[in-house]
Amino acid sequence: MKALSLYFKLIRMNFLTGLQYKGWPIMMLQVMIVVITDPIGLIFMFSRFGSIGAWSFHRILLIYAVAVTSFGLAETFCRGFDYFPWRMIRSGDFDRVLLRPGSLFIQVAGSYFHIHRIARVFGGICAVIYCLKALEIKLSLMDIIVLAAALIGGFFTYAGVFLFTSGIAFFTIQGLDWIYIFTNASYQVTRCPMDYMPDVLKYLFTFFMPMLVISYYPASAICGWGESYWKGLLALPAGLAFFLLSSFVWNFGVKHYKSTGS
Repeated sequence: MKALSLYFKLIRMNFLTGLQYKGWPIMMLQVMIVVITDPIGLIFMFSRFGSIGAWSFHRILLIYAVAVTSFGLAETFCRGFDYFPWRMIRSGDFDRVLLRPGSLFIQVAGSYFHIHRIARVFGGICAVIYCLKALEIKLSLMDIIVLAAALIGGFFTYAGVFLFTSGIAFFTIQGLDWIYIFTNASYQVTRCPMDYMPDVLKYLFTFFMPMLVISYYPASAICGWGESYWKGLLALPAGLAFFLLSSFVWNFGVKHYKSTGS
């Protein structure tokens, strides 16, 4: 409980610091515009060709929106790990963190909080609601549970990617740009219909990093596209499992950390 209390204190401190910057509303608007315009290619494609088999625009957008919302949650509340390789490893600031009493994980996770990132979460949720209405889906209690499991599991999945990257940075001394295939680029994969996705990508984002498990299967279960509720609920344990794996990589890196500071 003390660790969680410390985390929320750090988040609150960074939140209030962000409010001091007068341009934060403009930055939130900028992120919101990015969320809205990002799937514009889908709009043009489906307006020109119509549905792709059984896949309509709203089906694809729903899966995409679930993934974007999950990514936004992780980006908002675990941003510290995304910045960790550059802001703490290369600069040697992690030495100072090691000297402080308290959880290293909490200190790093709460070290950054960008208020404008909340706009991605808000935009993603609005897109989910819009798609469900367009598809004429009336949510039951089980649907709400599956959707909540998808968002929580997605949060742990993307937070795990940030944590995994930070663990690798202990040995590379800097961030690896290719790892962003599994963060910023991974939710773009959800814009491709599952039936037409290359097997390599399908297996990669299902069994290695469960991006499709936390987006496609819950959406399919809620909308009745052929997947069961049990598959939809797999999003939570899959996200937790990947997060635990990433935690192991992080702890292994901490044990083998060597200072890079001057």
